[in-house]
Amino acid sequence: MNHCSNCGSSLVVTTPPGDDRPRFFCPACNTVHYENPRMVVGCIPEHNGRILLCRRAIEPRLGLWTIPAGYLENGETVNACAEREAFEEARACLTDLSPYLLFNICHINQMYLMFRARLTDLNFSAGSESLEVSLFDEKQIPWNDLAFTVITETLRHYFKDRVSGRFTFDIFDILPSGFAFSTPQEKRQSNDDLAEHPSPHASQTVQMD
Repeated sequence: MNHCSNCGSSLVVTTPPGDDRPRFFCPACNTVHYENPRMVVGCIPEHNGRILLCRRAIEPRLGLWTIPAGYLENGETVNACAEREAFEEARACLTDLSPYLLFNICHINQMYLMFRARLTDLNFSAGSESLEVSLFDEKQIPWNDLAFTVITETLRHYFKDRVSGRFTFDIFDILPSGFAFSTPQEKRQSNDDLAEHPSPHASQTVQMD
């Protein structure tokens, strides 16, 4: 960010009066330009024990698999975003959306909110951002070809919770190393589980569409 969107003057990075951290600041008109984390919303579409995955037709991670997900738009609810992304990427219609996981990815200034939902029908197909879409059971998941660490973590927790039948909402942090944890115990468990389902893309945490 170089110029003020309010008056066009050059910006400086400084801590404004009354603030506690550096911001982009315009000395000409005293406008503070805040930068806040971006919210990505995704969904695990379910049908008879299988889940819908999309193989990406765009960079980054072209050709790798993901669940439908993308950036929340201004004026859009998170539920509407999950439904929109599922239709845009997989021409899939959803019902019974339920918030499931929230991931903090502070090193790239992003947050991911993941839902669970059911497909209303099987009339899905690849949208413009997908090379193909397909239903997978747990044994078919292409663990080594998942696009992002956050997708690996989402599916890992999903299949673990499915065993117990308890899908409780939880919040996790994803570190630059790729590990996700909510408590020290969870961090240790995450390392063990990632050894079982490793991802070669641990540093690829950015969701772009």
